[in-house]
Amino acid sequence: MPAVIKSELIEFNGRTMRVRASQSAAPKLLVLLHGWTGDENSMWIFTRGLSPSYWMMAPRAPHAADSSGFSWRPSQPLTHGRPSLEMLLPAAEALIQLIDEYSASVNVDALQFDLMGFSQGAAMVNLMGMLYPHRIRKMGVLAGFVPAGLEELVEKKPLSGKNIFVAHGTQDQLIPIDRARASIEILEQAGAQVTYCEDEVGHKLSSNCLRALEAYLED
Repeated sequence: MPAVIKSELIEFNGRTMRVRASQSAAPKLLVLLHGWTGDENSMWIFTRGLSPSYWMMAPRAPHAADSSGFSWRPSQPLTHGRPSLEMLLPAAEALIQLIDEYSASVNVDALQFDLMGFSQGAAMVNLMGMLYPHRIRKMGVLAGFVPAGLEELVEKKPLSGKNIFVAHGTQDQLIPIDRARASIEILEQAGAQVTYCEDEVGHKLSSNCLRALEAYLED
């Protein structure tokens, strides 16, 4: 049995990340995006059943959140829970640059990579998919939503040919289920096929949906 490879905390080009190397000679890159008030440690609970062939990176978001942890956009009054394209775009552009620079430094092919996020991190996944569809192979959208302001991008159907995994809880009070279902319609309008897992949980990923996520990411 191959040895378990542990993740490690690193500083890279001024950014804090937790990364896990791969056991494969030709690894795939999986990028993990935490939610609002999370950090580089938050997403690893979802990775225990994933392939050891993945090289994983979980960057810390660039902005301090209001209470604790970090956010993918600066704090702005009266916009809680409603980040837009304009608010998230700088983080998205910085993230694609970080992915390119880090993957080059460890000699991992990131011309196409997989992307998974939770809550605000899932909104970032949706945005990244719209902005860089040629770069992203698979998208895991966990308890998330589509940010406002993407209408022009959606019309261009950037997600044509992509299968996206979406999971949401019917009891989610932070991001209501109706908002999640509306976001699925937007993803479909953008050309995506959506694999959807819905379960009777709150703002979290159920065990059933975690298994479905693992199946989706398995090649």
